[in-house]
Amino acid sequence: MNGAESLLRSLVASDVTVCFGNPGTSEMHFVAALDAVPDMRPVLGLQENVVTGSADGYARMAEKPAATLLHLGPGLANGLCNLHNARRASSPVVNIVGDHASSHSLYDAPLASDIQGFARPVSNWVYASKSARTVGADAARAVHAAKQKPGYVATLILPADAAWDSADEVAPPLPDTPCAHAGEATIERIADLIRAGAKTTFLLRGDVLRGRGLKVAGKIAAKTGARLVCDTFAPRVERGVGRVSIERLPYFGEMAVAFLEGTELLVLVGAQPPVSFFAYPDKPSWLTPAGCRVATLAHPHEDGIAALDTLASALNAQGSEERLYERKESTLSLDSDLDGRSIVQMVARHLPENAILADEGVSGTLLFYDLLEDAAQHDHLNLTGGAIGSMMAVSTGAAVACPNRKVVTLVGDGSAMYTVQSLWTQAHEHLDVVTVVFANRGYKVLNNELKRVGATTDGPRASRMLDIAAPALSWTDLARGMGVSATRVETRRAFDQAFAAAMSVPGPHVIEAIVN
Repeated sequence: MNGAESLLRSLVASDVTVCFGNPGTSEMHFVAALDAVPDMRPVLGLQENVVTGSADGYARMAEKPAATLLHLGPGLANGLCNLHNARRASSPVVNIVGDHASSHSLYDAPLASDIQGFARPVSNWVYASKSARTVGADAARAVHAAKQKPGYVATLILPADAAWDSADEVAPPLPDTPCAHAGEATIERIADLIRAGAKTTFLLRGDVLRGRGLKVAGKIAAKTGARLVCDTFAPRVERGVGRVSIERLPYFGEMAVAFLEGTELLVLVGAQPPVSFFAYPDKPSWLTPAGCRVATLAHPHEDGIAALDTLASALNAQGSEERLYERKESTLSLDSDLDGRSIVQMVARHLPENAILADEGVSGTLLFYDLLEDAAQHDHLNLTGGAIGSMMAVSTGAAVACPNRKVVTLVGDGSAMYTVQSLWTQAHEHLDVVTVVFANRGYKVLNNELKRVGATTDGPRASRMLDIAAPALSWTDLARGMGVSATRVETRRAFDQAFAAAMSVPGPHVIEAIVN
């Protein structure tokens, strides 16, 4: 076999069985080797941010890495935005980036670039293979690096000759690195503070927002009266009726300050202390209340679930009954104007059990997070790194990871144009993804930011940078042009009918919702 086949077989041996890619000439031996390695599923993306965003979504739901295949430095550079988001999500990703053959590198060909320089800002591990004889072992090391808690981006650079030269071996997987544990003294100190009556808020992120972690946190809250709060853009949260109710830290800094007012002890579990997304004149960047003590129960690389278990034992909370969310009676009228709030309510009404919701509605959904607790039990995925153009690709990868679950994407029309090519991949792979586009014909969140930063002018020249109404995007035409069925709605009743219908039919579909 050649190096490319050794690489692919070594990835599969390490349980990396999906490769999202956009290849070029230097990756052709990798592409050809796919026919010899049927256990690796190739998924084509028509732009590299679709590739890297899909790998992020796959990792969040499969809880293991996918590979990406990217063409030289420019291909990697095209995917950096969603690698940034993946890094912020702590998603394990293994990038395979092709490079010129080593014998060709001295000629400074037009596509030559500093691939390692592109990779370092978004990668925790970067390595360039030296030969086909070692490329399998290099792949095993890349997977091992990506899988370390809480999850990392690993980038392996593959020179063309390391792919086409002969190779001898398939590398076995490396043993997983044991997860670090919080110190007993740390847990006991936090237990003492809670026992002393400090008004406590837990800020949670990572796997503690799912399964046992969320249940144990709920028991602690029931026993102590502590608040449970998730990070504003937590990568994945289990939500819906019958699950532990958890609040979300507000996005706007001054709202977060008011939200946390009165907290005397802020306990971090896999999270960082809350800070404002941006700096604003005369508004705080550090959002923890004055006089509040910050204590870290578990760092992101530590086992947060085990730490919560130990804390629950110390507080005698294991027998407590966690508070579960109960459905509220809906008061939604279908005869009023269609807006973000009503769309979220209708999504909650019709979302099927065990769905996956990828949320990049920004101005359309940001203030209506609580309404989704009325939905059936689901996983809620958020835009972690703040770089828009993520969640249509994330939902694509999530659908590959979970083919038997309905995936719903909520996205603004401005954000959606960043990775609109995701729709083609969804059609090509027959993925069960319904995309709701909030078509408000503008970067509405930036209209608000213009005022918040004190840049008060909103004259005609400034407005041209924020207005996408001329010409208006036609999402039904864009979707159908990529093989995805689409519906355009302008009223609540029409949206309610269209969304309910889309939930009952498999396959990709776009709903263009015209909102103010």
